[in-house]
Amino acid sequence: MNDERRSAPRIPTSVPIEVTDSISGENIGRIGNLSRNGMMLICHRPLRNDALYQLRFRLPVAHGPHDEIETGVHAMWTDQAATNGYQWSGLRIISISGAAAATLDEWLQNAA
Repeated sequence: MNDERRSAPRIPTSVPIEVTDSISGENIGRIGNLSRNGMMLICHRPLRNDALYQLRFRLPVAHGPHDEIETGVHAMWTDQAATNGYQWSGLRIISISGAAAATLDEWLQNAA
């Protein structure tokens, strides 16, 4: 996706952040980059374009427990990753609690 179309800059992750499908409990991949409005997910299996997913992940923090974020997302695009068997998926965040949004905003500010 063209960066000019994004409403918030994406921050690359420096450590693996595993993502779980909240409904099935399945680990579906890890975050490649993250913003307040979306993420690129490196998936073990393809996600369906234009589908909705409920995902959760834990943000790494320097001190204390990792903060879990649960969010509803809309799959905007998918593409083959450079590594065989993996898929990149662009996801737009469509639902997030106020507390989770504040945690995500703080993490993004510290990670930038």
